[in-house]
Amino acid sequence: MSTHPGLAAHGGLAVAGLDAEAEAVYSAVLAAGAIEDAEVARTLGISTDEAARTLDELRAAGLVNRAAGDGRFAAVDPRVALRAVAERAEDGLARLRAAIPLLAEVYENRGAAERPGSSVSVLVGADAVGAAYNRLEHQAVEEFMAFDRPPYVLAPLNPLEPVVIARGVRWRAVYAAAALDRPGAWDEVRRAVESGEQARLTSELPVKLAIADRRAALVSTRLDGLRPEAILTDSQPLVALLCEMFEAHWEQAADVPPDEPAHRGPVPAERRGPTAEERALLAFFASGAKDEVIARELHVSTRTVRRRSQLLLRRLGAANRFQAGVQAARRGWV
Repeated sequence: MSTHPGLAAHGGLAVAGLDAEAEAVYSAVLAAGAIEDAEVARTLGISTDEAARTLDELRAAGLVNRAAGDGRFAAVDPRVALRAVAERAEDGLARLRAAIPLLAEVYENRGAAERPGSSVSVLVGADAVGAAYNRLEHQAVEEFMAFDRPPYVLAPLNPLEPVVIARGVRWRAVYAAAALDRPGAWDEVRRAVESGEQARLTSELPVKLAIADRRAALVSTRLDGLRPEAILTDSQPLVALLCEMFEAHWEQAADVPPDEPAHRGPVPAERRGPTAEERALLAFFASGAKDEVIARELHVSTRTVRRRSQLLLRRLGAANRFQAGVQAARRGWV
């Protein structure tokens, strides 16, 4: 495998805070299409730890993504990824833009699975679907909407989301209850909310979905973790239909509550609103999550979840969890 001869010497990626080694690693990923950190290390004569660390830097910069299953790294289309980097940078824009055609040549030569330009593109495989999702993140200017449910194409945690939100993009996500089956998922959702994401929980979602600025959408057509398929479209009637579907599920979903700030002094019981834990329980109730999942994500025992759930039902005067949601809505808790 060979990398592009002019990439490492070009220096255009320095504007994104990447050194010559990072450029060499990125060149190797572009040429390979999909590659593991160990293979990058062998190709460039560096340690596996160095390769892994540099690949993580490239992923944080939005230049590569990582498949959830086998851990391989693949390049995001440089014509989109690097333009987004260039627009965020204040210095060195000329060198970076000069690098884009060079990197696009490498990307085209390795036979990308998807080509831009058509109103509807069918994407097959984790690399193509993951790259399309990253492109939508880069392209979003005003709003990003997403359905989050398994199976997952990219690795957990999204390093680009905080960057997109920091640009002023309104980010809304609806999570299916099954998304919480993975250990630590609830904490990740709460951290996303703290960074500015607006999140809600629901029992089920029919598809995986991402919409950027109500202009382009990525929707799954095959829910297969090994061989996912999706449609990428900028067809306005289709995008409008997908926006309506998102809004319908958004309206029916329960808010993921933010962390509750500490109160100064005691508050009378009759005036006290729901605690952060009670809000979390109500959100889990609405999603239909099992007690075992709730216990794991709240870091308590299943017995504790059931006890605290009963206390919440009594406080709301509800006979079951459905009634608890109704009573909470009447009190303005959700």
